[in-house]
Amino acid sequence: MSAAPRPPHTLSVAPMMDWTDRHCRVFHRTLTRRTLLYTEMVTTGAILHGDRERHLGFSPVEHPVALQLGGSDPAALAECARIAGDWGYDEVNLNCGCPSDRVQSGAFGACLMATPDVVARAVEAMRGATNLPVTVKHRIGIDDLDRYEHLTRFVSTVAAAGGETFIVHARKAWLSGLSPKENREIPPLRYEVVRQLRADFPGLTVVLNGGVLSLEAAREHLSWADGVMIGRAAYGEPYLLATADRDVFGEAVAPPTRREAIEAFLPYVAAGLEAGQPLNRMMRHTLGLFAGQPGARHWRRTLSERGHLPGAGLDVVRRALAGVPDSVLDARPGVGEGQPA
Repeated sequence: MSAAPRPPHTLSVAPMMDWTDRHCRVFHRTLTRRTLLYTEMVTTGAILHGDRERHLGFSPVEHPVALQLGGSDPAALAECARIAGDWGYDEVNLNCGCPSDRVQSGAFGACLMATPDVVARAVEAMRGATNLPVTVKHRIGIDDLDRYEHLTRFVSTVAAAGGETFIVHARKAWLSGLSPKENREIPPLRYEVVRQLRADFPGLTVVLNGGVLSLEAAREHLSWADGVMIGRAAYGEPYLLATADRDVFGEAVAPPTRREAIEAFLPYVAAGLEAGQPLNRMMRHTLGLFAGQPGARHWRRTLSERGHLPGAGLDVVRRALAGVPDSVLDARPGVGEGQPA
């Protein structure tokens, strides 16, 4: 008897501002079909009053894809959740973990961990407005609200309102004194807290986020977590995703080579160029594809120096590929070889 299929949250790529835009997600899709992808955080105001195509548009190849929302008003979040369903997203996620000045001034993001009742009302309203799964991404604590009791109160309050999936960044956040970058690095990782949360709430889906740098590490965490979310590692060294469908989701598929990934991405790039998208805006997400491999510097340098020039097109990509050895372009990873060398 074959094993039950892995649910989408088994492996996901974190929502990252200025990184996980639609171009990035299409490129990641050339490497993995099953990994759940997230948008950058989009505020409710941007959706309700801004250019929806700009903020919400995505390619059908991106499925499964989740929309991450930033906001704190239950009515506005509910309306955005309804809109997310209309646009065809597979999930809507509420950001309760970002510590930037922008979210603090708007009293959302990580600030919401101090007001679990607000989050509960928001989740209840969102669930009432859409049939999509409504998930919450949060920290293990903020500022002095960092005891385990604070975390369990937050989770239990939101769960009572219908929250079922919690994506937990295993670091606390300091809302003053640390930059967003420092908040990703300075507070220590405390995986044991997330593991305890998973044990104490067996009826919930608990996904681990924070400091996971490889598929090997992800598989280790999956021995106890319901899912693992990889962030900067998947962006900086995207080829680690190439073996995800086989080695994490258990599919009998051959991982794509780096050449195959780029060739699969080029029709999208060509269409983007026709629509007026600059080459560098689309190709910047591929700069780490050859990380640690011969030819990596030539690839990055060619795209970086030529991709922004007026009229830059697929010839620049071909020039960049020409500097990468065939042995690198056509290598297909074996079992457990999802990482750059």
